[in-house]
Amino acid sequence: MSSTPPSAGARHRAVVLMVILGCQLMMTLDASIVTTALTHIKTELGFTDSSLSWIQNAYVLAFGGLLLLGARAGDLLGRRRVFIAGTALFTAASLLAGLAPSAGLLIAARTLQGLASAFAIPSTLALLITSFPEPEERTRAIAIYSAVIGAGASVGIIVGGVFTEYLSWRWGLLINVPLGILILALSPRYLPETEARPGQVDILGALSVTVGMSALVYGLVEAAEIGWGSARTLLPLAGSVALLVAFVLIELRATQPIVPIRLFLSVQRSGAYVGRILIVGAMFSTFYFLSQYLQNVRGLSPLATGLAYIPMTGMFFAMVYAVRWAGPRVSKPALLLVSLVTAGIGMAWLSRIDATTSVAWILPPLLVLGIGQGIAIILLTDLGMAEVDPGDAGAASGLVNTAHQIGGSIGLALLTVVYGSAVHHDPAPDTITQAHGYSTVFDVATGFYALAVIVALVILVAHRRRASRSITPVTVAAAG
Repeated sequence: MSSTPPSAGARHRAVVLMVILGCQLMMTLDASIVTTALTHIKTELGFTDSSLSWIQNAYVLAFGGLLLLGARAGDLLGRRRVFIAGTALFTAASLLAGLAPSAGLLIAARTLQGLASAFAIPSTLALLITSFPEPEERTRAIAIYSAVIGAGASVGIIVGGVFTEYLSWRWGLLINVPLGILILALSPRYLPETEARPGQVDILGALSVTVGMSALVYGLVEAAEIGWGSARTLLPLAGSVALLVAFVLIELRATQPIVPIRLFLSVQRSGAYVGRILIVGAMFSTFYFLSQYLQNVRGLSPLATGLAYIPMTGMFFAMVYAVRWAGPRVSKPALLLVSLVTAGIGMAWLSRIDATTSVAWILPPLLVLGIGQGIAIILLTDLGMAEVDPGDAGAASGLVNTAHQIGGSIGLALLTVVYGSAVHHDPAPDTITQAHGYSTVFDVATGFYALAVIVALVILVAHRRRASRSITPVTVAAAG
């Protein structure tokens, strides 16, 4: 029996949206909040250069590997129940990470944070879809949700920079504790519960996708660390391909699949997943490498680095209103195409940096990027959930978030290799060489947007063909 609380009107829905967005933002920015503090963490806890990256990698590996399983758990056990359990674990893990006295314990806590996020995050979008059944309200809620996802990484850099500069890097993790407690207090009262569905977890499918996704992320992490030619890179990647192919074959035969294959039958939905991988790969890496450029080449403090992202972050949120205005006037696929071209122009502009580029010069291309990326993330989220049956909402949400996470992992791995080649693998390059490396990275990231534009064209053509097929019978009938 469902325990969905009765609607209390606009105020009730506003609290629902606040809870969902609060959880999404907390877990999204956690992937980047320590970016500006890595040097401080390395000194305080005694990390080596090679182990330092695992502060990020441990989170990404657990998060990316378990997302689809987390989505299935929400469908079977009830999305509010799984959301609360994931948020509670994340809050506890954040406390452990913020108080960690050693490198090993910090990495263990970050792994727990990733695991908790993998179970809580898929339920956020599914709960949002359930809570806003009216099309207009749902579109607005998805737009705000998407803006939070898109801006989460830059917000994390800003907040992390403030804490690192004035308090301690630990507060970037401890801030999650009061936020998590507030979310946990409000969730039972305001979030609707979906009934637990009879069924069972497809064990073979769960094992193959979890190990396969984990192996993929691990292989990409190793590629970024030691290159593509190492057995430590190639074996996990080959294993991930074999396991993910096996997963598809298992799901085709499973009576209760973790990811219904029918979700991929729509060109718009499949294109939205691919496009998301490409643009998140480009943008996530931009945050990572641009932050290093601003600190290592231009000599900015962690706080100043974070503040440099404020204009672009503002654009992400402003695009919510732009999409609402353009929605009745332009088709979503056409608007997606324009937004991706805009983002590509911004990235190409940013790639012109050198060792003497001023921060003021960097801000305009970041604004252009914010406009294009902000609109694209909103539309790709909407298209990724389009026409999904309510029973598949958790699985579809898992795919949207998996595409987001894997896009970041793939982009960072590929562009780290690009950067290493551009600086000739010099462990201590001078500022001119570093600037050349970052410029090259942004050149390649522009190529990611070019590929995304091609995907958007495919989506647009499919949309127009579908529209013409639906109009033709009406026209024939009218003529008769």
